Amino acid sequence: REYHNPEDRRFHAQPNACWRCGPQVWLEAVDGTRLAERDAAIVEAVNRLAAGAILAIKGLGGFHLAVLATDEPAVSHLRSRKVREEKPFAVMFSNLDAILKYCRADPAEMDLLRSRARPIVLLERHHQNSEGVSLAPGIAPHNRRLGALLPYSPLHTLLFAHDRFQALVMTSGNRSDEPIMTDNQESRERLRDIADAFLLHDRDIYLRCDDSVFRTIDQKPKPIRRARGFTPTPVFLRKSFPVVLAVGPELKNTVCLLRGHEAFVSQHIGDLENQETLRSFEQTIEHLQKILHVKPQLIAHDLHPDYLATQWALQQSDLPRIAVQHHHAHIASVYAEHRLSGPVLGLALDGTGYGDDGTVWGGEILQVSEDGWKRLGHLRQVPLPGGDVAAREPWRMAISYLWSLSPDDMEAQFGDLLARWPAERWRVLVQILRKELHSPLTSSCGRLFDAVAALAGIRDVNVYEGQAAIELEQLLEPCSGQYEGDLTVVNGLLLVDPLPMVTQAIADVRTGVRPGWISTRFHRALVQLFADAMAKLAGSTGLNRILLSGGVFQNAYLTEHLESRLHQSGFEVYSHLELPPNDACISLGQAFVAGHQWLRHSRN
Repeated sequence: REYHNPEDRRFHAQPNACWRCGPQVWLEAVDGTRLAERDAAIVEAVNRLAAGAILAIKGLGGFHLAVLATDEPAVSHLRSRKVREEKPFAVMFSNLDAILKYCRADPAEMDLLRSRARPIVLLERHHQNSEGVSLAPGIAPHNRRLGALLPYSPLHTLLFAHDRFQALVMTSGNRSDEPIMTDNQESRERLRDIADAFLLHDRDIYLRCDDSVFRTIDQKPKPIRRARGFTPTPVFLRKSFPVVLAVGPELKNTVCLLRGHEAFVSQHIGDLENQETLRSFEQTIEHLQKILHVKPQLIAHDLHPDYLATQWALQQSDLPRIAVQHHHAHIASVYAEHRLSGPVLGLALDGTGYGDDGTVWGGEILQVSEDGWKRLGHLRQVPLPGGDVAAREPWRMAISYLWSLSPDDMEAQFGDLLARWPAERWRVLVQILRKELHSPLTSSCGRLFDAVAALAGIRDVNVYEGQAAIELEQLLEPCSGQYEGDLTVVNGLLLVDPLPMVTQAIADVRTGVRPGWISTRFHRALVQLFADAMAKLAGSTGLNRILLSGGVFQNAYLTEHLESRLHQSGFEVYSHLELPPNDACISLGQAFVAGHQWLRHSRN
């Protein structure tokens, strides 16, 4: 009866697990020596973790690197060996009660933690639990939130069953910037300099799949990384499409296959910046085609010619290829998720995307429909000194905004602010700006966050993507007042101008206003500025539906308050439900746009 009941955990799972002929587990030293097998392997692994060892543990979709979460020296060793300076680690807790000793969780967050998918959930944390035991400070430095998850495999449950600890750091088993390891031999070779021992089993991992990551915004679950537990569940579409393969962006890459009314968005693949990740990208495409029994009729890709995904798509010369602008894809992905029709307004806020005018976009207001799109407005453009380097060094964006405010006498106007950075560095940057060398124009909202964070003294250099913006959000605290931006029309486009906001933030910096107050006033101003911009364009276009997408909408304050303001003004507001707002949604948008183009051409 259990085998035939879809609600039973044994549905279509008739084999009984046998300790003799079922999956085998063993503990192995870095030199390949077997240290223990079966139950003894679990006991010895627990003993070593409790003593501060770093273990590489083979899971369901790949390896984890595990270490005792209350052991600061062990966490520090893991950071050093993995070359991961400050990016937060996730922590697996033995049960929900253990999580609540260290973190706050509202009902929506607890539902996520206990859900069948068992994602990592970003929670507000206590610095010390009721028993006076702290998690290692090095787990998530400069971060008020902690990525927490519960055990989701029998092996995890066994590790906690001995009651030696309640929390383990569980970070992806890979070297920095490489895909998560899946193969025993590959892991032995590539993780031997990080792990002290390997807890292995003999079940092959067919396809790598990272842990999913969620946070709640306005009591609603919002994916940050969609992978284990959620893929390849399809997004259901309003129309039936041909088989379209979309290869996604460079950062946070996913791929998407359209098949009829279904869009299959892959698990998180990673940043396509090296050959190892490119191989994972190719394996994922092959896997999706195999399990869906389809071959693509066309390929969609980003406009950027240097992306590895774009180059791969252009090499597939036997198929038609369609380029889709990055921010158009962002808005189209929300459009597809909500099965909309007709024209809408879209607000796409992120770090970077190749514009159709050759500049770097990232603060875009678009009009989008099934038939196409057009740009209606954008953030004021400023130079991006050093190109992509500016995304890693927020101080460069601070200089760019200071220069934009006063290009002729920047040193005279802002000498007190410039004094915080070495003169030889910012003077070189100013020369680059004056000569317009390697300084493309950008309308990026993400770079605006970086500039304000650097001016407020929060962070000059990002150790991981988006760090300055994350820390700026986390410093939010109650205060009075807000800054003011400006809206003007230039060459037929609405110019959303944050320069007055930056000027007011500088005044606060000079008078010693707390960084948390600067953050709050900046966030309030941004909400007001974009709410006013959308209302102005809604009035001129007659459109009442507004779609929000882009990595900046991972910011809970901005998302909650902007959605609320727009709702209060009578607009229908749509944001992502199933996909992350960051670049992981791009592949769906690409596929959706390309599919519509194909259908239009087929009719003609």
